[in-house]
Amino acid sequence: MNIALLGYGKMGKTIETIALDRGHNIVLTYNGGDAAIHLKNCDVAIDFSLPSTAVHNISACLEAGVPVISGTTGWLKQYDAMVELCKANKGTFLYASNFSLGVNIFFELNETLAKLMSKLEQYSANIVETHHTQKLDAPSGTAISLAQGIIKNSNYNTWSLNKPNKNELGIEALRIDNVPGTHEINYKSQVDQITITHTAHSREGFALGAVIAAEFVHDKKGVFTMKDVLNIT
Repeated sequence: MNIALLGYGKMGKTIETIALDRGHNIVLTYNGGDAAIHLKNCDVAIDFSLPSTAVHNISACLEAGVPVISGTTGWLKQYDAMVELCKANKGTFLYASNFSLGVNIFFELNETLAKLMSKLEQYSANIVETHHTQKLDAPSGTAISLAQGIIKNSNYNTWSLNKPNKNELGIEALRIDNVPGTHEINYKSQVDQITITHTAHSREGFALGAVIAAEFVHDKKGVFTMKDVLNIT
């Protein structure tokens, strides 16, 4: 495939290395803001840019008929608009808060555990996420996805950063140098605690998942998620 990389920071460069190793070509690297994106000869675009530029990038791809996957977080208030734009252009769009294959299995474990714990009122849940200091959004998109998985399967009705009220699921966001990403789900009672954790050791896991997702969507039409990529029903 001929791949466009929209966002050519550390993640974009890691994706480039993995894509080349898997036999693909990088035909465009783009770090601009509102400048035009020239997508000629691109089979698929991978967006790991900034919250302020993601919508511009995704829109440009959908309007040009180029399948696009996005791992940029912090822009999701406009997600529904991008889905509608994809449908209007009969295009291809896949968003994931985290492309790591392990994290997407972790999402499924999280929902299963939430269903089991919802019957035990003596336990309270919280999420702790830790990332590098360059991460711009807090909480992480992955933490929000985990929170949504718990809320869907429990008596919590929303999430709150750091100081939850009753029926709010608390998320603690920590920023520490050189941490690719750690997400911890805790269920605490007076007598014990259950914890499940996903720890990323490097960016390669995110990048590999992004390239695999690009391989999945490049010949398809529609709106997809990593559940489709991993064939999780």
